[in-house]
Parts: sequence; structure tokens; C-alpha cells
Amino acid sequence: MYILIIILFIIIIILFSSLNKRIRNLENEIAKIRAEKSEKSKDEIKDFPEKKWFPLEEEIFESDLNPSETKDIEEEEEHKIRISPIFEFLRQNSLAIAGIFTLVLGIGYFVKYAIDNNWIGEVSRAAIGFAAGAAMIGIGHFLRKNYTVFASIITGGGIAILYFTTTIAFREYHLFSQNIAFFMTCLITLISIWLSYYYKSEILIVFSLFGGFLAPLMISNGEGNYPFLFTYITVINLGMLVIAFLKKWKSIGWIAFIFTSIYLFYWTVTKTDIIAVFFYMVSYIIFYVFALQNYFTQKKLLPMDILMLVLVNFTAIIGTVFIFKQLQYDPILVFPLAFALLNGFLLYREHQEKNFGTAHSIFSGIAVSLITVGFALQFSTHLITTVWAIEATLLLFIWKKTGLRVFRIFFYILFPLVIIAQMMTWVEYVDAKNLNIIFNPIFLTSSVTVFSTFINLILLRKKPEKTAPENSFFENLFAVVSYTVIYLALLLEIIYHISEKPLIIIFGTAMLFSLYYIFTILLFRRKLEIGQMLETGLLYSFLSLIILDVIIAGSGIMTDIIMSKIAHDYYFIYGLYLIPLLYTILKILPESDFFKIPLSYWLLAAVAVTAVSMEIFHMYMLIFSENSEEMEKLQEYFTLLHLPIIWTILASFFIYKGLKTNAHEYGKAGFALLGITIIKLYFYDVWKMDNVSRIIAFIILGIILLLSSFLFQRLKNIVTTMVEKKDAFDENNIK
Repeated sequence: MYILIIILFIIIIILFSSLNKRIRNLENEIAKIRAEKSEKSKDEIKDFPEKKWFPLEEEIFESDLNPSETKDIEEEEEHKIRISPIFEFLRQNSLAIAGIFTLVLGIGYFVKYAIDNNWIGEVSRAAIGFAAGAAMIGIGHFLRKNYTVFASIITGGGIAILYFTTTIAFREYHLFSQNIAFFMTCLITLISIWLSYYYKSEILIVFSLFGGFLAPLMISNGEGNYPFLFTYITVINLGMLVIAFLKKWKSIGWIAFIFTSIYLFYWTVTKTDIIAVFFYMVSYIIFYVFALQNYFTQKKLLPMDILMLVLVNFTAIIGTVFIFKQLQYDPILVFPLAFALLNGFLLYREHQEKNFGTAHSIFSGIAVSLITVGFALQFSTHLITTVWAIEATLLLFIWKKTGLRVFRIFFYILFPLVIIAQMMTWVEYVDAKNLNIIFNPIFLTSSVTVFSTFINLILLRKKPEKTAPENSFFENLFAVVSYTVIYLALLLEIIYHISEKPLIIIFGTAMLFSLYYIFTILLFRRKLEIGQMLETGLLYSFLSLIILDVIIAGSGIMTDIIMSKIAHDYYFIYGLYLIPLLYTILKILPESDFFKIPLSYWLLAAVAVTAVSMEIFHMYMLIFSENSEEMEKLQEYFTLLHLPIIWTILASFFIYKGLKTNAHEYGKAGFALLGITIIKLYFYDVWKMDNVSRIIAFIILGIILLLSSFLFQRLKNIVTTMVEKKDAFDENNIK
């Protein structure tokens, strides 16, 4: 059986060698054909006249595009250029990658089978693993000239086997101590980095970095010697930085940054130690230099470089400030200001050279953001909420300055996280005690979020001339969410400080604040560039809140005043809603598109009926009622006698308004209110009234109905006469 397998293996090697020789001959023939074709093309170009008799399709297409469309196309092409090599690599080397994993698994299962059958001991098992890894590295070295990518994958697989063998030998078999295991993993990492540099293979160094950063986890015994760990990580990062500058391999910097950040944050959370601040600073410098590689060499910042600058600054702030807060060190703003000074120096350098391009905007945006974060954190704001809020604004600022879509995507990802963090901050109001007015951690954090959100709204006002529908949807949604965040931040602070007041006072205050908040947005709607749809929605919300405020808050405050639970002054405070209501009706509604929707007339009529009816009712009760028993009697009397009269007068006014202004919806609302009044009178009121009241009500209602009918007929005749005169005038002009 074994002889048969060996013979089969030899046959496969011979067939592979023969096939490989034929493929190489075919490649040589193709290369010759391409060379001949290239020479022929050059001759044809020389013979072709230089004068162009017609423009190329590409030129026509690009000339018809405006700058914004051309920019979008260029961004899409750049995105394709960046992404396509990845998919091309996976497509061409998927079998090789799958083969490496399969081979590693096969070796693993073979070793396991051998162990289960006691063929080999523990030392032999480790030796087989090391030999297999070394053999694969040797095969990769042998194939590197003709099959570069395939050789890199083979070599990476060999390095992976060495790492796993070392891990198993230490953790499972205990063949050597932790120090020796760590030394061996470091040696494997150094060898793999040297091989990747020697072979000029970015794929191989990616394997090396993964192995290097995972090695501490492989040989960990749970004790957590963090200073030693981060000394090792710092050495790897320095090696990464050197190779990144020599070979311009950007991927390795991102891999190192992600692993380093995870390790640092884990150390910070599990075992807060002041020594970690030193490693945060060292890592900050290393990755900041990495991010500025193109800036130093080519005087420009690429999108991923800008993103790295943002992430490096804010991850360093989160870690260092968290340590200072946990250990109660001060001042906290020392790190944000230090980072801001570094960016300020680069900004000064750009200013001196009079370069006011992308780099100038990026450094200025980061510096201002860091200073803002520093002072906000010094006033004891919440760390994560504050940093994320400022970072989201910075991403939006960079997007607006550069037009790069990657920052818009990151902004849309980060802003919901800001909202979630802010909501978690607001929850602290529930258990908070004796917070100062305004100058407390919760509201100061909310203030930072409000400030950054307001800046976001200003930045989003500067929209490109042509905006995609999906972008408009996201920006409109963002505007609604932003105004809601500002509203809740202010409202919750107010409610907290009046939480000991009666419930109706809290509700009334919240309603009054809500009305004035919406009114303020409507008042500055032009400067805030509120869209037509949002403006109409705000008007509908404002008028609907008026109805709720009058019915619930007004009635509740009136009842508590009569019951001597609160002072009479609260009713005058509640009445402040009339100022924005009257201004909105007289000034804002006529200038808006509110009345383009027929339903708007009905809503405004409902507001007028509710406000007039309830305010007269409240005043009536406050004047004549002195206790709860009188309240019930007076309420029933008002409902039966006065309310139908009020509604009839209002209905007549609406009918008159509809005829005079040609707004037919007012007339319809008037007749509807009149119908409700009559139905109420005949089906409810007559069963509750005494004879005298019933007679008075019918007489007054009858007179009002007759006057309304007379007024309607008179207006109808006037309109008919005006139409007849206009028709006669038109006929005379025609003749």
C-alpha cells in the first residue's frame, strides 16, 4: 500500500514537471507575440496623421460633465483601482490560499492521528511541526523567482505552522518555559519580517505581523506582564514603520494600529496603570509618523492618511484621559493640548509656506477639535460621548473640505454611536442627586453634543449643487435627529431641576419649552435653511402641541389652582404660549407653504376652537369656582350653556372667513362645527338642562343661526352681483 502511494506521488511529480515545462514554453511564445504586436502598434502610430478630425468619445463625455460629476466619477475610478487588486488577488490565488489551509489542517490531523496511536512522543510531535514549517518556507524560497505570489503564500503557511507549533509545545506539552517560548516567537517574527523584506513581499509581511501580534496570546499564561508585552509590541511597530517607509506598504501600518489599539485598550480597562500612558505616547508618535509618510515625501495627504490622523489622535485621548480620570490625576486637558500643539505646529508650517489646501484644513480641524475636547473633558464631561461627538464633527468637516466619500461613510457610522452614548449619559439623570444647574457632568456633556451637532447642521447647509436622492434622505434624517438631540438635551436638564414640583407643573413646563423650541426654529428657518417638508412638519407639530397644551396642561393647572395646590402665577406663565401662537398665525403661516395642504385649514380651525373654548372655560372656572364641589357644577353648566354659544360664534366666523377669502376649507370647517354643536344640543344638552336654561339656549342659538344665514345670503348676493358685473364688462370689451 505504501509503495503504491510512493509510486503515485512520483508519477504526479513527473506529470507536474512536464506540465510546468509546457506552460513555461507557452508563456515564452505569448511574450514574443506581445513584443511583435507592440512594435507593430508603434509603427502604426508613427504613420497615423497627427491632426484629429473628430474628438474621442471620452473627451466628449468628460466635457459634458460638470465639475462635481467629474469628481464623483474620478472618486469611483479611484475606488475601483484600490479595490480591484484585492478581488483580483483573491480570484487568482483562491486555490492557493485554500490549499495552504487544507495542507495545514492535513498536517494537523496527521499529527493528531499519530498522537492518538502513540506513534510519536511530545518532543517528536513538536519536531515534526517545526520541520514541516521549515520545509514549507524552503519550498517558498525555491519557487520565489517564477511564482512570487504563490511562494509568498507558501512561506506564510510555513510561518503559521511555526507559530502554532511553538504555542502547542509551550501550552500543551510544556517542553520549554514561557521566556524561551517568547524568544522563539520573537525569532520567528524577525525571520518572517526579514524574509518579507528580502522577497519584497507585502503578503508575507502581513502574515508576519499577524503572527507577531498574536504570539503573546499564544504563549500567555494569564499573568499579564503588560510592560514587557508593550515593549515587544513597540519593537514590532518600529520595525513596521521602517519597512513602511522603505517599501511604502500602507496595509501593515493599519494592521499594526488595530492590534496595538486593542491591546492598549484592554490593558487600560482591565488594569489601569500610569505606565500605559508612556506606551500611548510612543504609539501615538509611531503611527502619527506613519500617517504623515506621504505628507513628508510627496507633500500631500491621502484619504486613508487623514483617517489615520483622526483615529490616532482620538484613540490616544480616550486612553490617556481615561487613565487620568481613573487614577484622579490632573489636569486632564494636558494630552489634548499636547496633541493640539503638534497639529498646530504642522498647521503653522503650512501657513508659513502659504499652502491653504487639504493639509491646512485637516490640521486646523484636528487642532480645534482637540482643544475643544480638552476643555470639555477638563469640566468633567463624559469621555466617550464627548470624544465621539467632536470626532464626528471633524469627520464631517473633512468630508466637506475634501469631498471624499470615505469620511461621509465614517461620519454616518459614528454619529449614531454618538446618539447612543448621549442617551446612556441622559439615563444618569434618573439616579443623579444634587446636580448643579448647567455646570454638571451630564449637561456639560450634552452641551458638547449640542454644540457639535449645531456645527454639523451648519456644515450640512453647504450642499453641492447636485445631490443624490439617497444623500438628501440621509441629510434630512440627520437634520431631524440633530434638532431632536438638541431639544432633549435642554429639556431633560430643565425637567431634572424641577422634578420636585407637582406633575402638572413639570408637564406644563415641558410643553411650554417644546412650543418655544419649535417656534425658535421656525423664527430662524431661513437662516437655518429649513426645507419645505421639514418646515411644514414643524408647523403641524407646533399646532398639535398647542391643542395638547391647552387641553391637558391648561386644565390641570386650573384645577390645581382652584384646589390651592399651586399659586395663581403659574397660570400666567402657562399663558405665555399665546405669544408664539399669535406670531405664527399672523406672520409665519402666511409666508410658508402651510396652506397648500387642505388639511392645514382644518388643523388651524381646530387650534382656534380649542384655544378659545378652553381659555374661556379656564377663566370662567377661576373666577366663579372656589372648591371641588363647585367645579363639577360650574363645569357642567358651562358645557351645557356657554360652550354651544362659543362654538356657534366660531362656526359663523369660519363660514364668513371662507366666503370672504375664498378659502372654502374654512367654510367647511365652520359648517362641520355648526353640525357638531347642533348634534350636541339635541342629543346631549337638552337632557341635562332645566327648562329656563333650555329656553335661553334655544333662543340664543336660533338668533345666531338666523344671523349667520342672513350674513351668508348677503355675501352670496354680493358675490353674485360682482360676477355679473365682471361678465358684462368682459362682453363690452369684446364688442
